[in-house]
Amino acid sequence: MTEHSDELTGPDLTDGIEISTIRPGQLIAGHAFGEPVLLVHVEPNWFAVGRKCTHYGAPLDQGVLVSETLRCPWHHACFELHNGAALCAPALNDLPVYDVAIENNVVRVTRKRDPGRVKGEGHRPRGSRAPEQVLFDASPATGPKSVVIIGAGAAGNACAEMLRRESYRGPIAVIDPDPDAPYDRPNLSKDYLAGNAPEEWLPLHPREFFDAQRIEMLSGVEAKAIDVKSRTVQLSDGNSREYGCLLIATGAAPIRLEVPGGEQILYLRTLRDCRAIIERLGGARKAVVIGASFIGLEVAASLIKRGLSVSVVAQETLPLESVLGTELATLIRNVHQQEGVSFYLGRKITAVEGKTVVLDEGTRLTADLVVAGIGVQPNVQLAESAGLILDSGLAVNEFLETSASGVFAAGDVARWPDAYSETRLRIEHWVVAERQGQAVARNMLGRRERFRDIPYFWSAHYDKLTIRYTGHVERWDKTRIEGDVMKMDCAVSYIVRGEPRAMATINRDRKNLETEVTLETELLLKAPPPVTIEATET
Repeated sequence: MTEHSDELTGPDLTDGIEISTIRPGQLIAGHAFGEPVLLVHVEPNWFAVGRKCTHYGAPLDQGVLVSETLRCPWHHACFELHNGAALCAPALNDLPVYDVAIENNVVRVTRKRDPGRVKGEGHRPRGSRAPEQVLFDASPATGPKSVVIIGAGAAGNACAEMLRRESYRGPIAVIDPDPDAPYDRPNLSKDYLAGNAPEEWLPLHPREFFDAQRIEMLSGVEAKAIDVKSRTVQLSDGNSREYGCLLIATGAAPIRLEVPGGEQILYLRTLRDCRAIIERLGGARKAVVIGASFIGLEVAASLIKRGLSVSVVAQETLPLESVLGTELATLIRNVHQQEGVSFYLGRKITAVEGKTVVLDEGTRLTADLVVAGIGVQPNVQLAESAGLILDSGLAVNEFLETSASGVFAAGDVARWPDAYSETRLRIEHWVVAERQGQAVARNMLGRRERFRDIPYFWSAHYDKLTIRYTGHVERWDKTRIEGDVMKMDCAVSYIVRGEPRAMATINRDRKNLETEVTLETELLLKAPPPVTIEATET
């Protein structure tokens, strides 16, 4: 543990702490048995769990307690305190758990529990740890006869993993033409492209995990057709799979520019795409990024880190102004300019001529590398050919079920009725996709839980600027700013009809997390709307 000695701060919890010095709800960051441990008092109970989030290692002592669950301050993962179970994405791995003893007004950590002794309780439907061993049953007595998942991205992987957490024993097949999936897609445009993260960090789980969980991964295989009457999926290798329940998590594809020389433009969606960009970096000195979207700006930041001179061309007058407002958009532009990015705003490209990008007003930019990030469009072709209802994406109801019984959709392809904003949304956020996949798994098992999670995303630019955003608004009446935007210490609330409906923060992680809890609490007070789409048998 010498390489992690800096983590062992705070008291040695095996020595014990006087109870009278700890208030209810307090998070005590300490250590035990050479590991960082968090001691938590939720009256009348005491808990001890690992102190670092299993997603990206955030310090959980800076998180927020909600009943007997703990939320991560960075990306809003949620853990059960009683058994360390990862309840909500983006964390997919459970926390270590420790036994606690109380004697003579002293509370101490006594031992680390063997994972085999840590079980979910039957009356806690969202609190199960990932099983170490699956009792597989080819003809399960409960649940669907089999589950087929089309798409091994955020939603598909999370669904398969949650099915096993919820004790589903039947066959699970995950189909994806991407031979590398599932992996941490948000990292592609950030640390991996910047050269700060090795490729071995990207897989969401090692292949051994899927073998142990008895999840069949059909990598490099494409789903060609869905027959909702016979409940079968035809595959590109000539085989087929029957399903009791089906998840369509086909995601989205980059919008491609139709301009002369457009075949030279690269796009970033998959690990293969990212490798292609990295391969082109050798000898490259100048890059043009088309689009000031989140993905475009993150690519620009990563290429700057790689030592390239970068120009960003975008039609808007400020990057991300329509999403974040003028103040944050101005900050983002300034930060990128300080790092050396040249902006050509209010412009669009008309052609790529060899190593020259031509803009609409005649400017010619030299580019050894051209990458575009101008948005995506949902992959609905498979659903459309199956006769499912579309609505600027694949339409689903509150339970994420499509117009066909037993067929669900989640992630970038799905458009669902959002209870909080009272509109139908299709949001391209990693955490939303994962949480939808988890919700689908529970609903496949008969839970009938409405998807009511508050949307959340984050965007990182260099080492200095990370924006966290909770909620969702497409238009707002005004913004309310706490702190100083230009000093990168702020919370920006987006006000609709006098009420804050979303918040973006910089270096105010706890405030962002508290806002998520507040929005959830408000949502709980609202009466559920009627079901918008009734799935029918065909």
